[in-house]
Amino acid sequence: MAKNKGLFEGLIAELSRLPGVGRKSAQRLVFALMSLPEERAKRLGQAIIDARTSLQPCQRCHNATSQPLCEICDNPRRDSSRILVVEDPGALVQIERSGGYRGLYHVLGGVLSPLDADHANAPGLASLRQRLAQSDGEVKEVILATSPTLEGEATALFVTREIRSYGVEITRIAYGLPVGMELEFADEVSLIKSIEGRRII
Repeated sequence: MAKNKGLFEGLIAELSRLPGVGRKSAQRLVFALMSLPEERAKRLGQAIIDARTSLQPCQRCHNATSQPLCEICDNPRRDSSRILVVEDPGALVQIERSGGYRGLYHVLGGVLSPLDADHANAPGLASLRQRLAQSDGEVKEVILATSPTLEGEATALFVTREIRSYGVEITRIAYGLPVGMELEFADEVSLIKSIEGRRII
């Protein structure tokens, strides 16, 4: 019995470490997983392993992909004059789902703090500077689409400071989104309206 309780608690603890999953949500997930037929549970476990071993950051924008370049970066029909900067791939997926943006993306890999000097050399920011330096003027606009949280605002200001010298127009998505909301959880209509109503920084 003690061993079973340890396995149960261990699974709850691991699921609780996922973003946006608290202890109660993790507990509900564990009960749902325990009720799955064995074959479905095995398929789920294998899908997690396959994704973990096959997915990697896109070499250009850092989106999750199984190829060197993600489908968006590899699509010649996308508008290469615009780069929309997001904190993580989840926000990118949500914006893509809205269907209203046809440019390229860049994933920072999290929020950045201007107080932390190491963030100036963070992989996502360093590669954004490299993209702009190598674009030969093709990139005309960088749209900052970080979440309207304190951390997201600080990240937008920091990125603006770091890329202003590249001569591109820097805009920020509009505030059609509730303050404090993570971009990943916003609805598609609010997202596209905020992109359409972006402002110059």
